[in-house]
Amino acid sequence: MKWNPYAAQCPTRQLLDRISDKWVVLVLSLLEGGPKRFSVLKREIDGISQKMLSQTLRALEQDGLLTRRAFPTVPVTVEYELTSLGRSLNEALSPMIEWAVANMSRVLKARDSYEKRPS
Repeated sequence: MKWNPYAAQCPTRQLLDRISDKWVVLVLSLLEGGPKRFSVLKREIDGISQKMLSQTLRALEQDGLLTRRAFPTVPVTVEYELTSLGRSLNEALSPMIEWAVANMSRVLKARDSYEKRPS
């Protein structure tokens, strides 16, 4: 089957929506360094709610981008790790994150100029 993201009913649109989500990008980026527990991800991603992190992790697992592993401890320890598919996506996302960091000052300046211009 040939996928066409410009076609309204193509499932690639759902995938693009998923991978363009800020929480998805941040979770995948943090997992690049190796497996992490839920509590570590929650602590390292400032501003994400427990509910949003749970939903994001579940969606990424559903899409085959990460795996969830539970350990029989009290309480249960859960760890998340990128799959090979998730690592391949990170190869595409990492330059985007680097671009955002490198160009944020220029974007803020452009926003400021835009707001100051006459209507």
